[in-house]
Amino acid sequence: MRNYQLYLIEDEFAAHYFGRERMFLQLFEDYERANGELEFIIKKQISYITKKLEVLKFHQLIQKQLGIVKGFKPENGAYLIELSGKLSTAKLEVFQDLLTVKARGTYEAETIFFEVLRKVEASFLALDLEHQLVGWLKPIKERKFI
Repeated sequence: MRNYQLYLIEDEFAAHYFGRERMFLQLFEDYERANGELEFIIKKQISYITKKLEVLKFHQLIQKQLGIVKGFKPENGAYLIELSGKLSTAKLEVFQDLLTVKARGTYEAETIFFEVLRKVEASFLALDLEHQLVGWLKPIKERKFI
């Protein structure tokens, strides 16, 4: 199973750390392992670099964009997509500081969620701490100066 945590990163940090996403991965891994004062300090750092999510906006968006998708259904405040007879499933949960996506099977169901989210915000960072994966839902284009 793949477990993604999606954080909305402040624009200035997203632009500055583009290409160095591993630093975000390290920060969130450190937070998972930390306790006591170190946990408090890292939590403040994470709060500083992330944006709060407009939960109602995301619920409305997801229902509007995916309401007609075959296999999509709301489930106790979360959203589930099951495709091709459960060959691809994904569950999206919306919290105030992050979104989580739990997926199994092929990548098709989770990709549907990611496509909707990337259209709304440019700086979503997806982390799979278990498999040490990190990436932007919508990669930032680098400016080329001549």
